[in-house]
Amino acid sequence: MPVFVFFIVVSIAFYVFYKMKAYRSKNQLEKRWMSAKSSIALGIFVASFGANQMFLFRSTLAFVIGMIFIILGLASAWAGYRAYKHFLPQIIKEAGQQK
Repeated sequence: MPVFVFFIVVSIAFYVFYKMKAYRSKNQLEKRWMSAKSSIALGIFVASFGANQMFLFRSTLAFVIGMIFIILGLASAWAGYRAYKHFLPQIIKEAGQQK
């Protein structure tokens, strides 16, 4: 389905973008925050890939593997979201101190 292909391409682009920003960052807090964002993007990529496989191939094996990918992707996105929410107030506080 074209919708899943769009999510796959956009999420992998965001993953690479945030990984590069995390890699280039000197600040450890900002590095963890960017890593959390990249984890969300990677989770969306894996979940979209699993959903796409379920729609492309109509077999029991494809359904089981697609469900595993969806569950792992959603778990990764959820863990990344929790890390993002954990580091966000610290980033805001640090940005306020620098000004």
